[in-house]
Amino acid sequence: MPKAQWNGVTLADTTDTVVVEGNHYFPIDAIDPSLLKPSKTTTVCSWKGTANYYTIVADGKENPDAAWYYTDPKPAAAEIKGRLAFWKGVKVV
Repeated sequence: MPKAQWNGVTLADTTDTVVVEGNHYFPIDAIDPSLLKPSKTTTVCSWKGTANYYTIVADGKENPDAAWYYTDPKPAAAEIKGRLAFWKGVKVV
């Protein structure tokens, strides 16, 4: 069962992930919203679309732009709609 952990806090724990390009995309409802702070950062992927980011806030520390999601992914990436992935030191075990 994949778990996402950072700074000693479990961010997500579910059997329902979608793996794309080696990244586990967790259902957004599997993550405690109090651990996420919206970011103004966006990036563009040629085949997935525009990604938006969250800063993770856990145990009094922040990890800027360490979670991303696609609000309206392109058709080729439709399976990640409503899901969020992690990086920047977040461990998926």
